Amino acid sequence: MLLNHIEKTYSEIFKSYSSPKLDEHINKIIELDFYLPHSSTFFCITNTQTLAFEYISKNMFTCIGIANDLIKEKGMRYFWSRIHPDDLNGWLTAMDNLMKFTLSEIAENDRHKLSYTWNYRFKIANENYVNIIQNTTPLQYDSEHKPIIGLAHYTVVSSEIKMDVCASAKILNDNSEYETKYFNNFSQKLLSTGITNRERDIIRLLVLKYSSKDIAVKLNISFNTVNTHRRNILKKLNISTTGELVGMLKINKLLI
Repeated sequence: MLLNHIEKTYSEIFKSYSSPKLDEHINKIIELDFYLPHSSTFFCITNTQTLAFEYISKNMFTCIGIANDLIKEKGMRYFWSRIHPDDLNGWLTAMDNLMKFTLSEIAENDRHKLSYTWNYRFKIANENYVNIIQNTTPLQYDSEHKPIIGLAHYTVVSSEIKMDVCASAKILNDNSEYETKYFNNFSQKLLSTGITNRERDIIRLLVLKYSSKDIAVKLNISFNTVNTHRRNILKKLNISTTGELVGMLKINKLLI
């Protein structure tokens, strides 16, 4: 069965041997859920070793119409079964590439600074599909320094918005600003393959309406360097103005 293939592949990607445990930090996250309002986002505490959801926020039912108890009882296998079939291979490839990137490119003592983002289409209770953008921050690692416990935030977006399956890894720098260290589009390219990770960071901040001066401070680079990057971005994408760039990417800004 396709689901068995998914489980086997996913388990191999996140293969680990330590016994995970939840600490006081996680308990505080759970306590916070009581005070949060209903919205189009929900969060879970995920365990990639046992393929289980350790906790599911109350907003999951608000967002996808499926009972939290059912999701928690059936775990990740059931959740995966509702991902759009056309997105499964891209999603699995994204997970594999993110893990390989982490283990080969990020030092063990820096991995706690990472944050991962990816997306897929998901079938909700009424049998319609929505886009889900998932951002996961690792909270605990196994003996091989692979993430096993994570805080995952899910944002639900209308299926009318066309989204390629993309994945990114960002790391928190000394200015407490996330920098893109890895990005890939597993469908068609959202941006030209010639766009560098630094240029991607600048695009993300431009979409958020930061000035070149503010971007220079946040990324700890010079004002002239920011403007050089801006000119290069426009040239690579064959557009004339930053306003045109922002308009082109507005829908997809969460994947930049």
